[in-house]
Amino acid sequence: MRLHRNLVFATIDGLDQIFNEGAYADKMVTQLLKRDKRWGSRDRAFIAETVYDIVRWKRLYIFIAEIHEGKPSLNRTDLWRMFAVWATLKGITLPDWKQLEGTPTRRIKGRFDAALKERAIRESIPDWIDNLGTAALGEKTWETEIAALNQQADVILRVNKLKANKTKVHDLLLEDDIASDFLDNYPDAIILNERANVFKTQAFSNGMFEVQDASSQLVAPYLEVKPGMRVVDACAGAGGKTLHLAALMENKGQLIALDIYENKLKELKRRAKRAGAFNIETRAIQSTKIIKKLHNSADRVLIDAPCTGLGVLRRNPDAKWKLQPDFFKKITITQQEILQHYSKMLKIGGKMVYATCSILPQENREQVDTFLTSDAGSNFELVKDQNIRSAKSGYDGFYMALLERKS
Repeated sequence: MRLHRNLVFATIDGLDQIFNEGAYADKMVTQLLKRDKRWGSRDRAFIAETVYDIVRWKRLYIFIAEIHEGKPSLNRTDLWRMFAVWATLKGITLPDWKQLEGTPTRRIKGRFDAALKERAIRESIPDWIDNLGTAALGEKTWETEIAALNQQADVILRVNKLKANKTKVHDLLLEDDIASDFLDNYPDAIILNERANVFKTQAFSNGMFEVQDASSQLVAPYLEVKPGMRVVDACAGAGGKTLHLAALMENKGQLIALDIYENKLKELKRRAKRAGAFNIETRAIQSTKIIKKLHNSADRVLIDAPCTGLGVLRRNPDAKWKLQPDFFKKITITQQEILQHYSKMLKIGGKMVYATCSILPQENREQVDTFLTSDAGSNFELVKDQNIRSAKSGYDGFYMALLERKS
């Protein structure tokens, strides 16, 4: 591979914003790809994949590049040294640029071998996350899980059955030279054979699919919705699962999407219009009155709770560096508060799903058990639950629990 100066400089600029200014990797990459209209698909792929690679392996590359790990920020020289590590480990011949002069290729390979001996460095995670994962899941399970979560995520699509079926979407993508396959055991899922910008396709513009990981696609069906029901998506966000629920309900009934962030609900409205999902009503949670008005009224409630996101590190690797131990403590309190209050929207005989994109028991089954032993959960029963592990499924880590209100 021959390195192109403008692409590498764009990559360094992006890493500077992510590591030093707190920018989110996905938003930063989107901005970078708009920098030069002359860039082709290979150029854009190089920037996106290189940025994500270096973000994912930040700690490993810092160790190999012999950068002091406790530095509050990484200067341009540090970023170039990390880039040199990335390129060397990829077997790329370094050009004779000033920024790459004196790269110790042999030493890089030796330091890489040394890094393999310590899991937190080898898997490029903060010590506190490594300790948390080990304590929660055990040494062996955590070892395999964190390795799986460091793999690059596949591009998975969920076909919108309000507008198309899998065969139609597959064939339309092929017309745009995008090859894909059906995903066994996932009724609405298509997996791309190679990464591609599906957002520029006519099929996407026409609302025939959404990009959604295979594990995430299991959550909405777990709720067992039927056409004509009153369903509440209590933490809807931008609406990935809301849109799936609308399709499963065949646009019949009432689907109320709640969230504390009004801007996310605006995005949901835009996506719903494209998807042809017209049974969705959005309501911003501006006070407790919004929830109280819905007490004892819903046939189904989905609580896709805010969480650490440790199950989706494959697609959000920068989360490893943004997460802090105090956030973990705060979010587990928030999760229980949400369960306590939002469960009151369910009517007798109704069903509720509590879900997270975390793999930690403290955010998952332990939250459900705490809820069931509380006053608010005393009239609920756990029907079933499921831990989805990345190491086994090959996709994101998720947790789902289906509960039924008995009285």
